[in-house]
Amino acid sequence: MFQIILINFAISLLAFISLWAVSVKIRNASIVDIFWGPACALPALTTWLQMETHSLRATLLTGLVLLWGARLGLYLGIRNVGHGEDFRYVRMREKAGGDKPFVMHSLTHVFIMQCCISFFVSLPVQVGQFGTSPWLVFPDGALGFLAWLGVAIFVIGLMFEAVGDQQLRRFKADPTNKGKLMDRGLWAWTRHPNYFGDAAVWTGLTLIALESQWGVLTILSPLLMIHFLYNLSGKALLERSMSRRYPDYEDYKRRVSGFLPRPPAR
Repeated sequence: MFQIILINFAISLLAFISLWAVSVKIRNASIVDIFWGPACALPALTTWLQMETHSLRATLLTGLVLLWGARLGLYLGIRNVGHGEDFRYVRMREKAGGDKPFVMHSLTHVFIMQCCISFFVSLPVQVGQFGTSPWLVFPDGALGFLAWLGVAIFVIGLMFEAVGDQQLRRFKADPTNKGKLMDRGLWAWTRHPNYFGDAAVWTGLTLIALESQWGVLTILSPLLMIHFLYNLSGKALLERSMSRRYPDYEDYKRRVSGFLPRPPAR
C-alpha cells in the first residue's frame, strides 16, 4: 500500500509542476483552481490502476471521486477560462514584487502547497481501496451500513454543489440581476451551498473508506478540507469580499445559515 501511495504522490507532484510551467508561460496562476477537483481524484485513479484486483469498495470510491472531480473541473474551467487571473493571485503576484519573483513563489506557495493539500485530502479514496476493516467485516466484500451512509451523504453533497453552481450561473447570466445579491434557491438555505457540498462529499467518501483496513487513519482528511472551506480560503475569505461588494450582505448573513442548510429566517 505505501509503495502505491508514494507513486501516487510522485505522479501528483509531476502533474502540479507541469501545470506550474504552463501557468508561468501564460502568466496565470489561477489555472490551479481548475485542477483542484481532478487533482483530488487523480490519486484514486492511479491507486485503482496499480492494483491487481478491485473490490466493490475500491471501484465505488474511484468512480465517485472521478465523478466529483470531473464535474468540478469542468465547471471551473467553463467559468474561469478567458477571464484572466483571479484577484487572489494578482495580489500574491504584486506582494511577491512582480512577475519574475512570483515564478518561484507560485511554485512553492501555490502549486506544491496545493499538491500536498489535495493529496492529503484524497487519502480516503486511496487508502480506502485496501483490505477490509477488522471491526467491520461484511460477507463477500459487500458494502456495510457506513458505506451506504457515505454514498447518501456524497449524493447530497454533489447535489448541493451542482445545483447551487447552476443556480448561481443562471442568476448571473440574467442582466436584470447585475449588482444584486444571489439569495434564491439553495442560496436561501445556506450562503455557501458549494462549500457545504464539498464538505459533504468528502465526509461521505471517508465513511466509505472507514470500512477498509486502514480507513480510520484518514479521518483527518475531510476535517482539513472543512477547515479550509470554513476558516481559510473558502467561506471566510469570500465573505469579507462579499461584505464590501454588497450593502445588504449583513442582512443576508442574518437571514441565511453560513454553512449547514436550514430554512431561512424571516
